[in-house]
Amino acid sequence: MTVQLDIAGIGAGPFNLSVAALLAPIQTMRSRFFDKREHFDWHPGMMLDDAKLQTSFLKDLVTAADPTSAYSFLAYLVAHRRFYRFINAEFSHVQRREFADYLKWVAGKLPNLQLNHEVREVQFGENGFTLRFDQGEARARHLVVATGTTPRIPEWARPHDHPQCLHTHRYLARVPGVDGQRVVVVGGGQSGAEVVLDLMSGKRGKPASITWLSRRQTLEALDETPFSNEFFTPYYVDAFHRLPMARKPAIVDRQKLTSDGISPDTLKQLYQALYTNGFLTGDSQCLQILPHRDVKAMEAASGGGWTLTAHNGFDGQYDKVDADVVVLATGYLTKVPDCLAPLQDRLDLDPEGRFLLQRDFSVDWAGPSQHRIYVQNGGRYSHGIADPQLSLAAWRGATIVNSILGEERYATADAPLPIAWATPDQAEACLEEAA
Repeated sequence: MTVQLDIAGIGAGPFNLSVAALLAPIQTMRSRFFDKREHFDWHPGMMLDDAKLQTSFLKDLVTAADPTSAYSFLAYLVAHRRFYRFINAEFSHVQRREFADYLKWVAGKLPNLQLNHEVREVQFGENGFTLRFDQGEARARHLVVATGTTPRIPEWARPHDHPQCLHTHRYLARVPGVDGQRVVVVGGGQSGAEVVLDLMSGKRGKPASITWLSRRQTLEALDETPFSNEFFTPYYVDAFHRLPMARKPAIVDRQKLTSDGISPDTLKQLYQALYTNGFLTGDSQCLQILPHRDVKAMEAASGGGWTLTAHNGFDGQYDKVDADVVVLATGYLTKVPDCLAPLQDRLDLDPEGRFLLQRDFSVDWAGPSQHRIYVQNGGRYSHGIADPQLSLAAWRGATIVNSILGEERYATADAPLPIAWATPDQAEACLEEAA
C-alpha cells in the first residue's frame, strides 16, 4: 500500500516530534513521521536517576511557537494532575526522566506519528519522494529528516569492540558490574561527569579505581549566564547564518562551553561527594581526575583489560592508564542517514560531509524547488551552537512549518537585546560574501 503525503518525517526524536506537533492541528496538510523504534524512548542509555535537563522546561516542543498547544510541557503537567506540585517544588532544572516522560506522552498523543516503520530507502521521481519500508512505501512532497546523531567512537577504541568498552549511549543497558574493577572514563563533558558520579555511588559495585581523562584543562562548567544564552535566540541565529561559511567553525568552537560544559550543580555534587568520601566516611573511591589528557592509543594488556596511552598537554609527557572497563563519553557525530544514499550525489555538502542548510533549514540539492528536504540537528556550522540543543526546538520546528506552508502560521521573531553582532556597515558585504 502506498500512502500519499505532503510531508514525511524520517525519525521521531524530540526535533521531529516538535514539527509533528505543530503540524498536527493543520488539517490541510497530510503529514506522517516515521521511526524505526517500536516504542518511543529518549536517551534510555543515560537516563540516570539524578540527571537533570540543562535547559528551561519552557523550551519544550511547542511553547515558544504556540503557547496554547495541547502538546506543551505545561499541558503535560495539567494532564497528569501535578501542575501545582511541580510549581511548588521549585526545581531549578527539570529531571531528565520527567522530560523524557513528557516526550513519550506527546508521542502517544500525536495522530501523525508511525512507529515501527524504518525508512530503508528514499528515491526521488516525478511525483516527489518515495520512502520505502518493510511494510510498504509512502510518497511525499517534502521531507523532514531528523534521524539523530551517531556515537563518536575514537579511532583508537574502534578495534576494541567489547562489552567492557562501551559508549555512554548504551551505558545503562551495557555497563558491567564494576566491583573490584579498574574503570576509565574518557570525556570531560556532562555525560562523563554523570557516569563518574554513578560509578562513585556504588550502584554498580565498588570499583578498585576510577580514572577520568579529559582533553579539557579542567572540569569546565556550562556557561548558562544570560548573555551567553543569547546565542540560543532567533536573533543570534539569523546573524550567524548570514556569515560567510569560512568564519563559522572558529566561532562555534569558541562557544563550546555554552552547550558542552558540565552543569554547575553536577560539579558541586561531584566536589561534595569527593569531600564526603575523603574526610567524613573514610570510604575513598580512589577517583583520579586527569585533565589535559588526549588519549592516543589503547592496547590489550597481557593480563586482561587494556592500557591507554594519553598525551599530557600540561607538561608534555605521556601517561599509561590500566583499565578493566572503559566508558567512552566522547560525544556524537552527525552524518547523512543511510536511507538518503540514493540522493546523496544530489545533496550539497561541505568538504567535511556536512549539510549546507538554507535559513529555513532546507538543504541545497539538485532537485526541483517545489520539493524540499529539511534537516534537523545538521546545522551546527550553518546556524550555530544552538542547533543540536533543545533550546530552539520549537522555534526551528515553527520555521520549518512556516516554510512548508509558505506563510507565517507560527510567530518566530523575538525582541533582541541591544547587541550588534555584525558591524552595521559590513552587513551587506557579509551577505554578498556568503552568497
